[in-house]
Amino acid sequence: MLAILLGLFQLIWLFGRGHHAVVLENLALRQQLVIYKRKKKRPRLVGRDRWFWIALSVVWKDWRRPLFVVHPDTVVRWQRDRFRRYWAQRSKKSGRLGRPPISRQVRELIRTIACANPLWRAPRIHGELRKLGIEASERTVSRVLRTVKRPPSQTWKTFLRNHIGEIVAIDFFTVPTIRLRVLFVFLVLEHQRRRVLYFGVTEHPTAEWAAQQVVEAFAEQGAKRYLVRDRDATYGNEFRRRIKSLGMKEVISAPRSPWQNAFAERMIGSIRRECLDHVVVLSQRHLRKLLKSYFTYYHRSRTHLALAKDAPESRAIMSRGESVAIPQVGGLHRRYERRAA
Repeated sequence: MLAILLGLFQLIWLFGRGHHAVVLENLALRQQLVIYKRKKKRPRLVGRDRWFWIALSVVWKDWRRPLFVVHPDTVVRWQRDRFRRYWAQRSKKSGRLGRPPISRQVRELIRTIACANPLWRAPRIHGELRKLGIEASERTVSRVLRTVKRPPSQTWKTFLRNHIGEIVAIDFFTVPTIRLRVLFVFLVLEHQRRRVLYFGVTEHPTAEWAAQQVVEAFAEQGAKRYLVRDRDATYGNEFRRRIKSLGMKEVISAPRSPWQNAFAERMIGSIRRECLDHVVVLSQRHLRKLLKSYFTYYHRSRTHLALAKDAPESRAIMSRGESVAIPQVGGLHRRYERRAA
């Protein structure tokens, strides 16, 4: 239709040279008269009428002057609507509307990152996705985050993990001997890697003795910020004074609440189950030797769930060679390594 109208205008231009403006104006007025002559109470414009005025607005700059049926802005709106319908049809043919969708795996990854990092917003998460080679717009990430319920701040687990390197725990446990005596073992345990920093054995624990053990535990390394302990009467005034002089802050558990010093209690349970329950302690010297042997195994060989199946002193992964067993703690436990044939 548009091609026919343009051809008609070209013929008028050729045969009406010198009077083309008058000819176009007459043509415009005649077209409007045709509209009024239609047998309807109210003249209505059809598709070819709109095409006529759209084409006329392209070839004649004074097309607004002879127009009376509709407002000139209406003709401009017809052109905008035509442009919109054209590209809407093109989009439907392609089969996609809007942004390209992202896969379910990417959505789950965005939710996982958001839950694990409550302080991150869409720009930061979008940057991590780009480093993983995932193509997704920042706006898409922002929309996915609206469906994620995140805490207003970091979790307690994250808070404690950030401070775990500055926490140590102390505790006593008793060991009976073959001579029916009771020995007291004092432990200083580091929370971060579950390492036993120091241990002492005595038959008569006092506040002065316990204070001296803490001083010796941190003689070759800096003192930590917090010290967790129970309400044992052994920790008297002299002990508190020494702790304060080291710049450490005591965190005292509630009465009859061993779970508040869980790391130390778990360590004592491991010592009993894996070592002391299988031997008869002869003397204080014998107990020191047993504990020293067990702690060597504990630090260098024993794997821990809390350390991602690693030892407190990290072990290297061996993938070549023949597997060999190395007896430890007098044969109670074994360490397995690979050695070249």
